[in-house]
Amino acid sequence: MNIPLSEQLRPKSLTDICGQEHLLGSEGLISRIVQRGKPLSILLWGPPGCGKTTIARLYAQSFKARFETMSAVSSGIADLKKLIKEVKDHPLLHTQIILFIDEIHRFNKSQQDAFLPYLEDGTIVLIGATTENPSFSINNALLSRLRVLTLNSLDQMALHKILSQYESKFGPIPLTDEAKTALVQMSQGDGRHLLNLIENIQNFPSKELLNLEDLSRLLQKRTALYDKSDDGHYNLISALHKSVRGSDPDASLYWLARMLEGGEDPQFISRRLIRMASEDIGLADPNALEVALNAWRTFEQLGAPEGELALAEAVVYLALSPKSNALYTAFGAAKELAKQTSQLPPPKIILNSPTTLMKQIGYGQGYIYDHDTKEGFSGQNYFPDDLERPSFYQPIERGFEREMKKRMEYFSRLRG
Repeated sequence: MNIPLSEQLRPKSLTDICGQEHLLGSEGLISRIVQRGKPLSILLWGPPGCGKTTIARLYAQSFKARFETMSAVSSGIADLKKLIKEVKDHPLLHTQIILFIDEIHRFNKSQQDAFLPYLEDGTIVLIGATTENPSFSINNALLSRLRVLTLNSLDQMALHKILSQYESKFGPIPLTDEAKTALVQMSQGDGRHLLNLIENIQNFPSKELLNLEDLSRLLQKRTALYDKSDDGHYNLISALHKSVRGSDPDASLYWLARMLEGGEDPQFISRRLIRMASEDIGLADPNALEVALNAWRTFEQLGAPEGELALAEAVVYLALSPKSNALYTAFGAAKELAKQTSQLPPPKIILNSPTTLMKQIGYGQGYIYDHDTKEGFSGQNYFPDDLERPSFYQPIERGFEREMKKRMEYFSRLRG
């Protein structure tokens, strides 16, 4: 039987698992639940190859429970009802049942609801596994009955430990130390992918150690770990946005490269750069918006890879621009006040009066044409008559907003 290497090296106990010390260490939640001796329903949330299935199996084994598995890809509620009927019909034949649902996020809301009564009456203990953010993929009723445990991508130490476990069982991998380090990096935190790479090397036996160049020729580059349907889409754009806001051009370029490497839509990136220029820079550097718009237009004309450099140029410019959210804050405050006072009409003084009736009731009466004044500024009130004049825009002492502040102070003095 051709058993996959990942199955041959699957840990036999929770203490054998590489990584996830925050859950499996002496103070980790899983360790504490096992010590307590009573299984709880949990949701394992983490990237591919981080050990979700292995943890689920060994968690159930720790309680000597009957372990049943379902996949949301190939199973349905009929399978669940069949299992429950078996348990209900023959209660004395069954110990505690721990049901593992892989890719539980693929069940729709009504399917997820089907688990609720059996969790409530204790018929099953549920372990779900998902790569997607449960806040968006699991309905609230089910989520409230599960302990969400976040698993991390495997770090370098955990991956090297897996490598050592393989060599202890099957002998040395024919790689130089440099190539071994590169092999671990190629796996991108995915233990299963690391073992798959090792299997590829096994298929090409060599009497000599393979160096880094040999390894690169032998193994194909892995597609970047980035799923646009997953919350990674939002996590990475958030990382880019906050790096730009934090004036770190190097981090900004890194996250831009991560998104492009992962196949993100450059139009989406362009739109977000335009948003950053308005939200985080605003009038501290009015040119930032033009740079972002030009990057968008340039990419539309050139496409990839030539147009990617324009996006990189915009990212660096935005990161190094003076920052101000004064305009963003002012507009937010204006929207809130507009929502609260939508019943108030504009003052009659600034309304047009194209008819005799409108003139008779005061439309436009007393309006001063600003260009006819000495300073080009009349100081009239443009807010509703019953609204005390608010102050939204508060420019800061950075970048071009210093000039905007001077202008506001100038008009304020003229207004008296």
